[in-house]
Amino acid sequence: MRAMTIEPSILPIPDAELIERFVRASGPGGQNVNKVATAVELRFDVARSPSLPEAVRERLLAKRDRRMTDDGVFVINAQRFRTQERNRQDARERLHAFIEAGLHAPKPRVATRPSRASKERRLDAKRRSSTIKRGRASRDWD
Repeated sequence: MRAMTIEPSILPIPDAELIERFVRASGPGGQNVNKVATAVELRFDVARSPSLPEAVRERLLAKRDRRMTDDGVFVINAQRFRTQERNRQDARERLHAFIEAGLHAPKPRVATRPSRASKERRLDAKRRSSTIKRGRASRDWD
């Protein structure tokens, strides 16, 4: 069984978990586009994948990505290239990038208070824009 690896030997995903469907690509391409199924639709079930650690699965499912279905299946449509093999490779690279984004937990935000100088800069900017707007209203254009 061949496995697609996410970051060398850290998170292998077996080919059995990937569902590939080859369809005809849309857009220009002449006669070739009407005869050959070069576009690839790659599906990966994030919600039920035994290869993903629970923390990574939760982070990927929490992402608001339009390619993720309500059932937790990640769908990639690759049709940038003219050959089926290149589109297949492109879809797997995009899946790799998506999973890699879920590998790292985001750093928790540390609440800080604005400095006195930053407060004064903000208030000065507000005063400046206020005087500019006041100046516009008091003009007599006749």
